[in-house]
Amino acid sequence: MKLLVDTQALIWALEGDKRLSRVAREALEDPTNRRIVSIATGWEMAIKTGLGKLNPPMPLPHLFPAELERLGFEILPIKSEHVHRLLDLPLHHRDPFDRMLIAQALSENLTMVGCDVAFDAYGAARIW
Repeated sequence: MKLLVDTQALIWALEGDKRLSRVAREALEDPTNRRIVSIATGWEMAIKTGLGKLNPPMPLPHLFPAELERLGFEILPIKSEHVHRLLDLPLHHRDPFDRMLIAQALSENLTMVGCDVAFDAYGAARIW
């Protein structure tokens, strides 16, 4: 399975936080699954860190991309097809970072890993 990991799920996974569901944790630990993190997640984390709303588990320049790649995550760039997919998305969710993740998941046939039930309104596969 190809998993696109939401920002909050990624942080909880990296920190070993118990708020990460058992199903999500097992999927992320399964070596047969591809674990993918969008560059939009790095962008979101940088903005929220700069605003003082987020304290990442390590300095962002170390996390993106070197540490994530060392841990076996793939980094997904934002492609023009992802941007174009945004045009077709209804406004069920107003968060621009999450909307990009949804567009990427739909475009790339990825399963979202995240607790946000708003993802479900778009028909993207999601585990939690």
